[in-house]
Amino acid sequence: MTLSRQDFRQSIRHRRNQLSDSFQQQAGLDLCQQFFSLPEIKSAQHIALYLSADGEVDTMPLIKKLWQSGKQVYLPVIHPFSKGHLLFLHYTPETPMVLNKYQIAEPKLDQTQIIPAQSLDIICTPLVGFDSTGHRLGMGGGYYDRTLAPWFNTGHGPKPIGLAHNCQHVDALPIESWDVPLPKIVTPTKVWQW
Repeated sequence: MTLSRQDFRQSIRHRRNQLSDSFQQQAGLDLCQQFFSLPEIKSAQHIALYLSADGEVDTMPLIKKLWQSGKQVYLPVIHPFSKGHLLFLHYTPETPMVLNKYQIAEPKLDQTQIIPAQSLDIICTPLVGFDSTGHRLGMGGGYYDRTLAPWFNTGHGPKPIGLAHNCQHVDALPIESWDVPLPKIVTPTKVWQW
């Protein structure tokens, strides 16, 4: 019997949420090391990240190190008018935050802080699961698939990099036509490339 996308989501999220706080802390630091070993990070100035939720690998050590390195960090904000789309806003320690409809913290909408997605160098994507061919399974809203579609179709624009725990890897995921595979996924112990 093959698992549905929803079954995969439940199973992997459960696995991820079982990780202890100390494991999560160490995973966040290890992820940071792996991420900074990537050659494209040296030249990248505008990097979109996200704040971890629901057992996702902790991105805060990475955000802080990017700030220390003089890089500009951006976070996704659910677009207020264009359903299913994201905006990216500049994020600093002083950025005022609000909870979105999923109860995830995001920068308070401020038009002066928006960067066009095409002006980003890298978009780090959250994911529930990933497989051995670079396909990612998200939460099902399609936000990142829509954001990354122009890159996928033309090869131009910000480079997507998935971030995950090792336990989120499965051999093969059920794929849909709109899914955008990732060229690179970073876990605390490994960089996966396709």
